[in-house]
Amino acid sequence: MKLGSSIVAGDSGEVRVDVIRGICEQAAQLHRDGHSPVLVTSGAIALGMRLMELPVRPSGMDELQGASAVGQGKLYRVYDELLAENAVPSAQVLLTFFDMSARTHYLNARQTLRRLLEWRVLPVINENDTTATDEISFGDNDFLAAQVAILLGADLLVLLTDTDGLHTADPRLDSSATLIPEVRDFADIEQLQIGVSSSPLGSGGMRSKVLAAEMATAAGIPAAIANGTRPRSIAGLVRGEAVGTRFPARESRVSSFKLWLKYAKPSHGRLLVDGGAERALRERGTSLLPVGVVGVEGSFHAGDAVEVASQGDGPIGKGIVNYSADELRRIKGLKTPEVRALLSRASEEAVHRDYFVLD
Repeated sequence: MKLGSSIVAGDSGEVRVDVIRGICEQAAQLHRDGHSPVLVTSGAIALGMRLMELPVRPSGMDELQGASAVGQGKLYRVYDELLAENAVPSAQVLLTFFDMSARTHYLNARQTLRRLLEWRVLPVINENDTTATDEISFGDNDFLAAQVAILLGADLLVLLTDTDGLHTADPRLDSSATLIPEVRDFADIEQLQIGVSSSPLGSGGMRSKVLAAEMATAAGIPAAIANGTRPRSIAGLVRGEAVGTRFPARESRVSSFKLWLKYAKPSHGRLLVDGGAERALRERGTSLLPVGVVGVEGSFHAGDAVEVASQGDGPIGKGIVNYSADELRRIKGLKTPEVRALLSRASEEAVHRDYFVLD
């Protein structure tokens, strides 16, 4: 269950204790019924902003990290106390994208969370905003929640907000907007005006929730967007009732990393490739070698995400690049021995197939 900033904090940043209490009570009931609920929360930055009397959400990374550091512990204490009132022990878990993308960190995070669940401890998870950077940030906790759901093989991902679900338009602005009870094909909602956050405290919005649902369902996990302020909404979802907007799991599955790469990590440039490289990427699932690169656009570093396109500007996919833009401009079109003669730390691949996803 993911609680957005609009659920956790009011417009001025004050913690919505009554709302969180209702969700913790439902989580506690699920716990007593033998389920293993996990909470992913936003709101640390919002609470920090209130405590530091910041009028608007900061844009600088250092300010965001500072606000998170102020609010993080105090926010968890609210969860800990409310869950304790229901005789449910809890644990604070802070994660970064690096914990999900590096294999050993990923396995350690999964083992720790599984151990907590075996001990019947309810994890309360947040992104470690105080150490995350632009390059290794989930960008929004909706994506973090989807990644945690995938990591644990959850039965259901519930994205809680302050509206009843996905609508045909923003119900705050359009009185004719109607609730969409179920989405089986994400192409059906591409034309909807699904906005980003309208809250001064949050960084997400309905668009990030839809993308998180798409990530989860592609991994075989059903998802739902529901109103966390309504009593028993979570219990209703677990019972299969018509609550919010449901997203059934899809049969074909994609790895969690590639889903994150496709939907969440921003691109910092573009590589143009020749026809042979395009066919190899599309048809054989191979890595992209420098010899297949014919053009380099933008400014990026090794480890950044870049778009990969054909010479006709047709998109092919997206991947994590092993070279900076300047390095690739020097070695594009060269074979591996020639690359190694120019660069001492040369990698055989410009983009490895394990870090590439087709559009």
